[in-house]
Amino acid sequence: MFVTHLECSLTGERYDADQVHNLSKAGRPLLVRYDLEAVGRAFQSREALALRPPGMWKWRELLPLPGSAAPVSLGEIETPILLLQRLSARAGVRPLLVKDEGRLPTGSFKARGLAMAVSMARHFGTKAMALPTNGNAGAALAAYAAAAGMEATVICPEETPPINIAEAEAYGARVLVADGQIDECGRLVGEGAATGRWFDVSTLKEPYRAEGKKVMGLELAEQLGWELPDVIFYPTGGGTGLIGMWKAFAELEAAGLIGPERPRMVAVQATGCAPMVRAWEAGEEFAERWEQPATIATGIRVPKAVGDFLILRAVRESGGFAIAVEEEAIAAELAAAAREDGMLLCPEGAAVLAGWRAALERGLVGRDERVLLFNCAAGNKYPLVPKAPRIRLADSHGASV
Repeated sequence: MFVTHLECSLTGERYDADQVHNLSKAGRPLLVRYDLEAVGRAFQSREALALRPPGMWKWRELLPLPGSAAPVSLGEIETPILLLQRLSARAGVRPLLVKDEGRLPTGSFKARGLAMAVSMARHFGTKAMALPTNGNAGAALAAYAAAAGMEATVICPEETPPINIAEAEAYGARVLVADGQIDECGRLVGEGAATGRWFDVSTLKEPYRAEGKKVMGLELAEQLGWELPDVIFYPTGGGTGLIGMWKAFAELEAAGLIGPERPRMVAVQATGCAPMVRAWEAGEEFAERWEQPATIATGIRVPKAVGDFLILRAVRESGGFAIAVEEEAIAAELAAAAREDGMLLCPEGAAVLAGWRAALERGLVGRDERVLLFNCAAGNKYPLVPKAPRIRLADSHGASV
């Protein structure tokens, strides 16, 4: 095992990695630390890594699960990087890259974090887990808990897409729908955890979901020939993936696999829920809660993130920025990607595409830059309204329809 300790992301205080933890004493996320020189020796070389079977678990030395413990896995593949060829040509830019996380189990990138968190929970002997969710995290927890033989409780806001609620129920989770926002649902989860009802696996309130999510950064580095893109646009709610990738790049450099070059990290939010954008523009270290959040991109409808300072730190250290997009732009880009390139993005992925276009128009990103966008879930998991006309077969002919 290559883990050395856990570390408070705010104070740097060390914690024993062999014990179960939620937040640090300072109330901030704990980060997993590794003996990165030993990791580099174990990886041996880029060529040796390439010979391993693809997927999340090929990076085992940079994951916290002990080598003697079996992961709880539903087949976490290496997700493809696709090209938006026609849309990019129409915009006159270098072809945009899209890492399509909708190919993962349960149809979203939440599978990465919950596969890791549930694996660690089983390793520590946890029997029941709970989290608040706007949809995909609840489905992922429910699926992995079922695979591990554990109990799962999911608490979600009323605006959660019905398919996500039904999916979590199908996996056997106890699902509760609350008249509030995700952070308010999180309060109930925390109160239940305090009484011992379950372990709280809310975003960044335990150390391991970020470790699963960081595999996105490990994968894309290898997929792109160990040369990171110039810019990464990421849909930002709780920000686990953005934080995890920024951590992954530092670990890859320390392990001797990449150099010091880094992409500019761009946090994309909706104008109806943009606490990170507001804090970034104001030069603040922490983000105030966003009141009355509203957006069709439910995955980024997070009014208050516990890892807000880590998101802002990664954006600033990378020379990136935070940007908010209108609902109309999200809907327009969802339609454009589907019709131009046959790629049905989720609303959050469409928000990322809208964020890139807005950044291009403002001169924040160049036409020749290598840009990677994240599509975080399968688009067909979200409500689609059919517009097809009805016809009567008795009155119709193939030559006239």
